[in-house]
Amino acid sequence: MLVSYKWLNELVDIDVASAELAEKMSTTGIEVEGVTSPAAGLSKIVVGEVVSCEDVPDTHLHVCQVNVGEAETRQIVCGAPNIRAGIKVMVALPGARIADNYKIKKGKIRGLESLGMICSLGELGISDSVVPKEFADGIQILPEEAVPGQEVFPYLDLDDEIIELSITPNRADALSMRGVAHEVAAIYDKAVRFKAFPLTEGDKQAADQLAVAIETEKAPYYAARILVQCAYCSKSAVAAKSPHE
Repeated sequence: MLVSYKWLNELVDIDVASAELAEKMSTTGIEVEGVTSPAAGLSKIVVGEVVSCEDVPDTHLHVCQVNVGEAETRQIVCGAPNIRAGIKVMVALPGARIADNYKIKKGKIRGLESLGMICSLGELGISDSVVPKEFADGIQILPEEAVPGQEVFPYLDLDDEIIELSITPNRADALSMRGVAHEVAAIYDKAVRFKAFPLTEGDKQAADQLAVAIETEKAPYYAARILVQCAYCSKSAVAAKSPHE
């Protein structure tokens, strides 16, 4: 069970560090495997605003002038098909470390100086399974409110820590964020705060749409509800790793 410390703080008012929380939880019968950071190993990756973007003749490349919060723009050569002027992107500056501990250096591509790298989520080590489809074949486009020069991690929900729990069969109550929130609330004598999600009842009765046979000897009570028109809305590019909205 992977627990987002940031998400957990939305459900319970926690005033201790993640490592201290993990140690405290291990004393209550829940085995803690460790605490990790999604941004571990990544450095010098900032928000950049593409000021201009020009095609390099006879290639798939583009030469871009990018504002990264410095006095002057940086020239960066990029081959992504969705790069264009006016968007906010992730820029790995020279000296940056990206996935697989790869170090970014100044260099030349087709004779053109490139002072950094405009990154995709995959190049940061983010699994393809959580990359939005519209960015699967190109670079990640950040929200318009992203500020050039700032670290990208808050805009990707990577400014978090993940507590990994090893849940035994007798603690199935801790197999959800709500369950873990109740556990933490009990440890620190706090109240949980769950958002209310109102449901609009449809015109059709559930009993008219499916049949449920209750075998009372094995299951004295069973309840079912039909949900329709469900939509998943993410607040960030990697919200699937921490779907708290």
